[in-house]
Amino acid sequence: MPSRSTKGLAVLFGVLGTLHFAKPEPFEKIVPKVLPRKKELVYASGVAELACAAGLLHPRTRRLAGLASAGLLVAVFPANVQMAADLRRKGSPRAQAIAFGRLPLQIPLIRWALKAAREV
Repeated sequence: MPSRSTKGLAVLFGVLGTLHFAKPEPFEKIVPKVLPRKKELVYASGVAELACAAGLLHPRTRRLAGLASAGLLVAVFPANVQMAADLRRKGSPRAQAIAFGRLPLQIPLIRWALKAAREV
């Protein structure tokens, strides 16, 4: 049985993965400008998040899913930077503060995923 912490991470990835399909537009806007096929990248990252969520819940796949979750969080970091950069130019002070404030939050999220990977 996964810990409450790992279940929480799975829920987070499950909700975000679902949102990638239900409301892809906000995610498309933050895909770095140099990357093509924004919608396809949003859907691919949504699939990856849902796969990580499911994998975190089963003991056989938890280690791989935790490592994949950490890797995914690293991979999507440029999108968070893109969002912060875009909001710096045209966002409200509140939106800017949230966007820039969430950048360092990737570190504890990655640590959370790595902790889940070590869970037996």
